[in-house]
Amino acid sequence: MRRLARCLILAAPLLASGALAQDRPGPPHEWLFGSWTGGFFPPTDTVGPRCTAQPTVIFTRDLVLRVGILDPAYRQRVIETVAGRPDGASFRFTPAGAGLLPPDIGFGCPDGPNSLDVQRLGPDEIVFPNCRDMPSPLRRCGSPNR
Repeated sequence: MRRLARCLILAAPLLASGALAQDRPGPPHEWLFGSWTGGFFPPTDTVGPRCTAQPTVIFTRDLVLRVGILDPAYRQRVIETVAGRPDGASFRFTPAGAGLLPPDIGFGCPDGPNSLDVQRLGPDEIVFPNCRDMPSPLRRCGSPNR
């Protein structure tokens, strides 16, 4: 017990300064976390309840969810890898299971349904370049309208 107390006393300054805490960086797509609107059509209302009630795309640490153009149910894609770039991020999703999949399980991107490139246009605006299902820009819900 005396030895443990002595170790704690010696470690206290290091703990207080954060020297023992590991400063792990966040995931490379952390800047995308949250809800986005647009994609199908140019985004309009980004601050109202319509945006937060039914966003087009939602980015989380492990998932990307998107609505279908004809079906408001979210298509959930599990992130396999993410590569950050200065102007965006490239996602690779776990392959979608076999069977009857909705045609919009992906984003209509040229590299297939298991990939997505995101290009940052500004702090609250992104596009999915060359993805036919979402040709318009997306804006973060909660950001001021332009």
